[in-house]
Parts: sequence; C-alpha cells; structure tokens
Amino acid sequence: MDIFEAIGTPHRRRIVELVAAGERTAGEIAAHFDISRPGVSQHLSTLVAAGVLTVRKAGRERRYTLHAEALAEAGSWLEAQQSRWNDALDRLEREIAADEEG
Repeated sequence: MDIFEAIGTPHRRRIVELVAAGERTAGEIAAHFDISRPGVSQHLSTLVAAGVLTVRKAGRERRYTLHAEALAEAGSWLEAQQSRWNDALDRLEREIAADEEG
C-alpha cells in the first residue's frame, strides 16, 4: 500500500496527527475514536505496513511512533505536483489574457 492510500481516511490522518505529537500506545490512540479497538488496530496496521508509523513492543503494549521520512517523501511529491499545476495555471492565465487583448 502506498502512503496516499494509507492516509486516505480521516481516521488514519487523525492517528498520524496524534502520533506526531509523541509516541502513543494503541490504547491511547483508540481512546480518541468512537470505533472499536479492532477497527483502530486495523488502521494502525495499515499505517505501519505503509511505513508511516513504526511499532515497538514494550511488555504487553505496542507503542507507535511517526516515521516522518515517509511523510517527507509524500510532501516532496506533492510539492512537485503543485509546482506543475501552478505552471499550468500561469500558462492558462496568460492565454486568457492574450485572448482578451486580441
């Protein structure tokens, strides 16, 4: 699964926000949602599989941390796409202005 699929749901984006503030256990994360713990666990598994989160066992707990490099790569891709769109929109704006002048 790629990173954009992994962060494609509001629940997963909220999990990323929570973990970005610091390492959290699955229970701490689940407390922020009105869905079942198994549902939260599925979201966590998806984020781990995509490389967005890392998990470590601490006794009986699983502690999740953000793997910021994965988000940085996605951010770089988005910036490149934004630059392309801005260039395309600038060209369109110039074409419209030229048509209006002509």
